[in-house]
Amino acid sequence: MSRFTLYNAPQSTCSQRVRFVLNAKGLPFAEEKLDLFSGDQLQPAYLRINPNGVVPTLIDNGTPIVDSAVIIEYLDEVFPEPCRFTPAAPLKRAEMRSLMRFIDEVPTPAVRVPSYNLAFLRHFRGMSEEEFLALANSKPLRKEFLLKMGRTGFPKEEMDAALARLARGVQRMDETIAASGGPWLMGADITLADVAVMPVLVRLADINLVAMWQDKPRVAEWLDAIRAHPAYAPTYYHGSLLTEKYPELKQELGA
Repeated sequence: MSRFTLYNAPQSTCSQRVRFVLNAKGLPFAEEKLDLFSGDQLQPAYLRINPNGVVPTLIDNGTPIVDSAVIIEYLDEVFPEPCRFTPAAPLKRAEMRSLMRFIDEVPTPAVRVPSYNLAFLRHFRGMSEEEFLALANSKPLRKEFLLKMGRTGFPKEEMDAALARLARGVQRMDETIAASGGPWLMGADITLADVAVMPVLVRLADINLVAMWQDKPRVAEWLDAIRAHPAYAPTYYHGSLLTEKYPELKQELGA
């Protein structure tokens, strides 16, 4: 029996972070895949282990750990071998965590807007207003997000603002890699900051927004490097990309 059980969703960007670290460290885990649009994350049994009603949740010998940033730091602290994603020097650790806070406050929430508009909105269009409001009100952390989106999607103003935040995130990546000498955000070694931003770049590439870094070869090389990491392929198994979950999306995007 595995020590770890990961409650997650294949396309969840936060889930992808945790799968990457588990795979990189060679830690076996049982995977419980939740169907977020069927409300699996809002069932009483799941809310007992994660009252936020979101994924992922990692169960370590019966004890739940929630929030992807917390989980990946926990795993790196408890299992520093065979690969460590946290710098040994305190100042470097502080630098890494500062990058992670920026990632979690700017590009990570911003990428949800095009993701919902382009892919997930189809789950809500057929609902009545009453059904949609009931769903939004049942979300402990995503209520305001869904209400702002509505059944017709985020307006152009909101979409443009999200894309601007994502462009700032890509610019910050480019500047950070340039300052450190690369190939990773903090230099020669991959850190949790790279793991944290990975799903954002992968999602942007998947929804055909690679133009955001067409003039930033350092970012393109970073993406090539993360895709070549041994943990990438088992993390992004088939169905993890939006264009795999929704094959029609590829044609809609003209990709």
